[in-house]
Amino acid sequence: MIGVIQGKIWGITSRLFSKNNVEVHRIETNKGGYCSKHSHSSKWNQFYVESGKLKVLIYKGDEIVDSTVLTNGMMTSVAPNEIHQFEALEDTIAYEIYWAELQEVDIDRIDTGGMKNQSDCVESDDLAE
Repeated sequence: MIGVIQGKIWGITSRLFSKNNVEVHRIETNKGGYCSKHSHSSKWNQFYVESGKLKVLIYKGDEIVDSTVLTNGMMTSVAPNEIHQFEALEDTIAYEIYWAELQEVDIDRIDTGGMKNQSDCVESDDLAE
């Protein structure tokens, strides 16, 4: 539901927008707050910091492979299926923008198209005769 504030151990989040393949959430967290390690199977997750300082960690297994610190006006993106986590290094207001990308090649062909001979083209009215 849009606008509903949801309490979390690390702070609060509210969904500002949700439509088809895009969501925007506003998050507020105090210094030291952090979310669970998690991933999204089909969604990208972009973090934009309005105020404060937020560290975004990306994992491969238990190993941290990327650590990005964001301050006012900065953003970073996490790809689908990447395990990630954020931690507030200061009291922070940030936005999480989620989206799913449509695949450019999104078709499974069963056969190929072509051209029929003119004699093979029969209109439905011709079949009724």
